Amino acid sequence: MSRLRRKFFERYTPTVAKDLLGCRLVRVDRGSRLSGIIVETEAYRGRRDPASHAYRGKTPRNEVMFGPAGRAYVYFSMGMHHCLNVTTELPGDPGAVLLRAIEPIEGVAQMIRNRGLDEALHVADGPGRLTQALSLDRRSNGEDLITSDALYIESGRRPRRIGVSSRVGISRARNRKWRFFVVGSGFVSSGRPAAAGTQNP
Repeated sequence: MSRLRRKFFERYTPTVAKDLLGCRLVRVDRGSRLSGIIVETEAYRGRRDPASHAYRGKTPRNEVMFGPAGRAYVYFSMGMHHCLNVTTELPGDPGAVLLRAIEPIEGVAQMIRNRGLDEALHVADGPGRLTQALSLDRRSNGEDLITSDALYIESGRRPRRIGVSSRVGISRARNRKWRFFVVGSGFVSSGRPAAAGTQNP
């Protein structure tokens, strides 16, 4: 498998979100390689998207979204957990893909310990669980996934069936079907879409 290059991320954000399914997220922590197949994502499109952190412009929190594509955007959500996003599109045109869930592949025992669990099924099936399993926090914010030796994404095999829905846990732009997931995967999160039966504008 080869690492994804910047051009992969410099595209329309929902397309990147869908194409990330089946790719492998890799975290190297204290010499140990932890990885998993990406099985669930969500797209956020900056100024075009009321649900995006960048909708109202640049702030110290979201400034990574306004830079080059292919960087980690990590934020602390609701005072509870960290979320890992990958920036998309061109500089100045903020976009990001939230990585919602992975299927653990390498370093599974370490991920289980990081989460304080006994088995792998629910070790990374949600944004906060994913970052905890991979030992990620705000220190990784801004990490360049194209050049980093600690955090990057490798190419993978496109899933046979991809599900689409509205995003989870949002109150604005609820009708946009910008959540993508691998149909039939037992590692997709249990989060409920914000709306059902809607069309993507």
